[in-house]
Amino acid sequence: MKLTFDGRELSFKEGQTVLDVARENGIYIPTLCYHAKTGQASRCRACVVEIEGMRGVQTSCSVPATDGMVVRGDTDHVNMVRITAVESLISNGYHNCLTCESNGDCELQDAVYKLGIKDYLITPEPEQPIDDSSPFIQIDPNKCILCGRCVEACHESVVNEVLTVAMRGYHSKIVCDTGLPMAESSCVQCGECVQLCPTGAIVDKNSIGRGQSWELEQTDTTCPYCGVGCQITLHVDKDKNEIVKVEGKEVVPNYGRLCVKGRFGSDFVNHPDRLTTPLIKNKNGEFEKASWDEALGLVAGKLAQYKGEQFAGISSARMTNEDNYLLHKFTRVVMQTNNIDHCARL
Repeated sequence: MKLTFDGRELSFKEGQTVLDVARENGIYIPTLCYHAKTGQASRCRACVVEIEGMRGVQTSCSVPATDGMVVRGDTDHVNMVRITAVESLISNGYHNCLTCESNGDCELQDAVYKLGIKDYLITPEPEQPIDDSSPFIQIDPNKCILCGRCVEACHESVVNEVLTVAMRGYHSKIVCDTGLPMAESSCVQCGECVQLCPTGAIVDKNSIGRGQSWELEQTDTTCPYCGVGCQITLHVDKDKNEIVKVEGKEVVPNYGRLCVKGRFGSDFVNHPDRLTTPLIKNKNGEFEKASWDEALGLVAGKLAQYKGEQFAGISSARMTNEDNYLLHKFTRVVMQTNNIDHCARL
């Protein structure tokens, strides 16, 4: 099927929205409340387009694409509505990009820049207190645009049902449970709200002040904490050789979701107590540094003294599936015993 978007004929598949088709073909439409994981929202009104045969403007994130549809996304009227929608979001918060942790990695900032909005007022000072109670997450309601992404993510993506919108009108705000500080709420600190927040309202607390987006090198890898194989992106300060923060990669198997360990447990990498070389006890019972060949040779020699029921192996959920398989194979085939067990959890 095909539709026409600003004079371009674009192909699409059944079930796609106008926004899906635009994104697939490199056409920028500002969106602040929509995310692929949380679905249609139509709250921010920034993604509007004109569609031939429909009155007024339509939110592209909620309108299904149909064969022969004619869409206009670059008209004076569409741009005016988009600008008005974004300006209203700016006016209801403290959006000072110079001091914001998400400067350079903010969808609201991107929309302002790409829509050419130059004249807007910044609230003189924050009105609401920052929730700094959590060990991993900071919530700044003054930067919140009430897009609802964090609420949808908490309810529908990870199904923890902690976040919600309290109050009404100008006083509306995101709260945990019945208005508790995050540290006292039922939040499990998975950080899905951090992942989906389009502004600097919900951020990784431990990354604050440690580098802005363009200063950090991004490296895709696999989470080391268990055998699920969650895909993550490390944001690294190359000068200090430190991991500043971790984001879930929006691909299989986790689609951006991470547990508290995967998202916030990377500080062990640069911990001063971390072992970086094998240690072997000397005759005095004191540990001395050794090479891997020395350490593996010592272990292999000691294991050779046992066989069958004299040996047992316990594997860990923190190992990869491949490592667990190898220990299972080693125990049954090499050591010739079925004494193999698993801790089942961390």
